[in-house]
Amino acid sequence: MKLIVLAVLSLAVSSAAAQSGNHLETIHHPNYDKSLFMPFSPAIKVKSGKMLWLAGGTSLPVYHDHPHRREQIQQFMPNDLEAQTRRTMDGIMETLKAAGASPKDVVHVFIFRTRPRMGDIGRSSAVVNSYFAPHNHKPTTTNMAVLELGEPEQLIEIQVVAVVD
Repeated sequence: MKLIVLAVLSLAVSSAAAQSGNHLETIHHPNYDKSLFMPFSPAIKVKSGKMLWLAGGTSLPVYHDHPHRREQIQQFMPNDLEAQTRRTMDGIMETLKAAGASPKDVVHVFIFRTRPRMGDIGRSSAVVNSYFAPHNHKPTTTNMAVLELGEPEQLIEIQVVAVVD
């Protein structure tokens, strides 16, 4: 009898995992105020799948020289937070696609910003959220200011964790 129950449970879990998007569940507090705009979810439960950790992305192309070349830094790291955020998110979307994932599979976004100014969280978050909005998805997010990143011109680095089948 235990073997039959295990077989049925295993079949149910594997069929749920095979359907893209069914491996995550957004968690909200009971009776939360739905009239408030929240650009992120308070929690996402991983019900099945495999963790996919993306390396921290910058506005440099995903594949670039190491050590970094000055001409690449000057070309791809303008002193513009939104432009760097867009280029960074474009690279992240390419990497997700290469892994067979989509923005809807993202569980958490870590955003690291340097040289913080008033309004930077809103500006960078708006760009990041624009990549998830078409999928009606709000991953959990950590958004922080740090002293410095890899290059003096670098204003942002973003790391993503996703769950894939």
